[in-house]
Amino acid sequence: MSRALNLNASQEDVLASCARAKAPITQIESLVSGGTRVVLRNGEDAATIGRLYKGKIITDRVTRIPGRLLHG
Repeated sequence: MSRALNLNASQEDVLASCARAKAPITQIESLVSGGTRVVLRNGEDAATIGRLYKGKIITDRVTRIPGRLLHG
C-alpha cells in the first residue's frame, strides 16, 4: 500500500487522528481541490489511517499546491 493518502478531511482532523493512532506523518498538505494529502511513515500506518477514513478517501484526481519552485 502507498504511504500517501488523499482524504476528504481538514488538516486539523487528520493531524488529530494520526496522533491518536500513533501514526507518524512524513508530510501533510492542504489540497487546492479540497481535503488533505498526508504521507505516513510506512504502509502499515497508512493502512491504519485508511481504515479510519474509509469513506473519506479521495480516489479522483486532486489538485495539489505547488511546492517551492527552483529557478536555475
